[in-house]
Amino acid sequence: MEAPHSSPAVDSRETDLPEAVTVTITVESPEQMQDLGRRLAGALAPGDLVMLTGELGAGKTTLTRGLGEGLGVRGAVTSPTFVIARVHPSLVGGPALVHVDAYRLGGGLDEMEDLDLDVSLPESVVVVEWGDGKVEELSEDRLRVLIDRATGDTDDERREVTLVGIGPRWAGLREDLA
Repeated sequence: MEAPHSSPAVDSRETDLPEAVTVTITVESPEQMQDLGRRLAGALAPGDLVMLTGELGAGKTTLTRGLGEGLGVRGAVTSPTFVIARVHPSLVGGPALVHVDAYRLGGGLDEMEDLDLDVSLPESVVVVEWGDGKVEELSEDRLRVLIDRATGDTDDERREVTLVGIGPRWAGLREDLA
């Protein structure tokens, strides 16, 4: 019997926008999640905002680790929960990866101003875990990544990853991941 899945809310106000592009991918293991991150990194450019949503243990940091590998950044990509944000400079002349964990931040963008994400965004790829309702104002074009996993007492490592590209920047998302 299949374990129940928790479902991160897909905001229909965003998926119903005419310029929104939605792609759903099934991954079967942490290795595949990291590989998805490496593939997705090939579609990223300086100024991109990526928002990750999913339950604890869903694979947000694993995906970000793959993004870091694909972008060729310095340093081990680990969860920034206790430092809030980590900057991983590029080793290959590309954009830095700014990895933010907004879980403990209760407010919206005002509370995140001290992180200077608006200053980092133009020359970096900014990835924000738990950013829904907190960082959307940083960019009209953004990529929401919703990771749905089995919950309860299960060994199921399968995840449904829904990528929602919001804004004209993401019009070619399907082709970028092909």
